[in-house]
Amino acid sequence: MESLADQIRDEIRARGPQPFAWFMQQALYHPQHGYYASGRAAIGRRGDYFTNVSIGPLFGQFLTFQFVEIWKRLGRTNNFVIVEQGAHDALFARDVLEFARAQFPGFFDAVRYRIVEPFPVLQDRQREMLEGRAPSRPGTTQRSSLHSLIEKVEWSEDVTPFIGVLFSNELLDSFPVNLGGKRVGLEGDEFILVDSADAQPTNQSHLDWIDNVSTNLQRGVAFIIDYGFTRSAWHESLQVRAQHRHLSSPFEQIGAADITMHINWTDIAARAEEKGLPIAGFADQHHFLTGIISKAAELPADAKSNRQLQTLLHPEMLGRAFQVLALSKDVDLATPLAGFTFAREPRAALEL
Repeated sequence: MESLADQIRDEIRARGPQPFAWFMQQALYHPQHGYYASGRAAIGRRGDYFTNVSIGPLFGQFLTFQFVEIWKRLGRTNNFVIVEQGAHDALFARDVLEFARAQFPGFFDAVRYRIVEPFPVLQDRQREMLEGRAPSRPGTTQRSSLHSLIEKVEWSEDVTPFIGVLFSNELLDSFPVNLGGKRVGLEGDEFILVDSADAQPTNQSHLDWIDNVSTNLQRGVAFIIDYGFTRSAWHESLQVRAQHRHLSSPFEQIGAADITMHINWTDIAARAEEKGLPIAGFADQHHFLTGIISKAAELPADAKSNRQLQTLLHPEMLGRAFQVLALSKDVDLATPLAGFTFAREPRAALEL
């Protein structure tokens, strides 16, 4: 079978140099060979990188408090949907639903969990996790002691209309992006970047995604958790990772390495406002989680001394590396959401 790299070479030879976004789409999302679509992506100690979710359940438990607050502000509606895009193996979904069932039974009864996932191999993994057939965390053998959560979950290939919250964690940084003035070409068999007069914005995929969210969010809040910069500090900065190592080029280990780019928060927030999604808050992860902790009536056991919490909050770990942007529609936010209790005025922080 022809390798993914050879398939990409064939396309370039037939049609000439291609946009970097096209190359990135193939490397990450080719149905058979793409890093994500094939199920090759691995998170955690034995994988390629860590996330907020992979270090333990505390992150999902804190976010459950925030989701419950929004549910209450929406009048405790009985058709509240949590939409997650980029769920990987559904660890976050399981953490949220298990904690909600134990601590917030009224909310648990009202909620439906919708995973946006177009790839069958990942849907299968997610079902295993939510049925209690998969280990609690990558690299462990411990399984959930609770009953299956599968009856609370549905799947969709794209974002569809909903009332509730949309949640994404490290989603937009993995969207295919262009590189200003460059396309992917060949020099012999070697991939190279060649000069191009392309004028499409680097982050067109991010803007298109915001357009889609604005169309489908009927009432509620969208949370985007990712790493990036506001406009004055942003620059094109690809990261290529495999097995916790940074690779020097996106043309190394094609289909077996993660390719990401820091996102431009200012552009995303500006597009959201244009599309009728007011900014509900913007903060680094440290301040966002600290705000939730300050308002939560009942914290998970030993949360304040938990090593997971230190990893999530510490400025030299994940506390400053990630930022949280919340966008709203038809929600009373005269009082800020708990996660933004200690946040700066969001439009100023976003350079709007």
